[in-house]
Amino acid sequence: MSIFTEEGISYLDGGGLLGRLATVGRDGTPHITPVGFSRSGDTIHIGGYDMAKSKKFRDIADSGRAAFVVDDVLSKSPWRPHGIEVRGRAEAVDGERPFIRIHPERIVSWGLSKGKGRDARSVG
Repeated sequence: MSIFTEEGISYLDGGGLLGRLATVGRDGTPHITPVGFSRSGDTIHIGGYDMAKSKKFRDIADSGRAAFVVDDVLSKSPWRPHGIEVRGRAEAVDGERPFIRIHPERIVSWGLSKGKGRDARSVG
């Protein structure tokens, strides 16, 4: 059984979505950047061009923490946003194809289930 809900898995695996990765630099300055991603079991993987040389990769290597959000708006009228936020421990994985791996500790989703508002839970 996954730590993500069925609706969360369907949303994250739906394809074509862009996420935003939030990190904190050595000086405490927050940094957020749009990223491509994939879900691998109960983790989120973020890759990209020259990943090992990026600020986000260095921030993760230094802090070991990240927040990640994927969201969009189904309708403006009526207002129907939906999305998922994942916060947790993160690793900067070096190698032939460096990437960032996020291990969720808290997952917050909204608007993914009909008739259901916000779902927030700690998972780790």
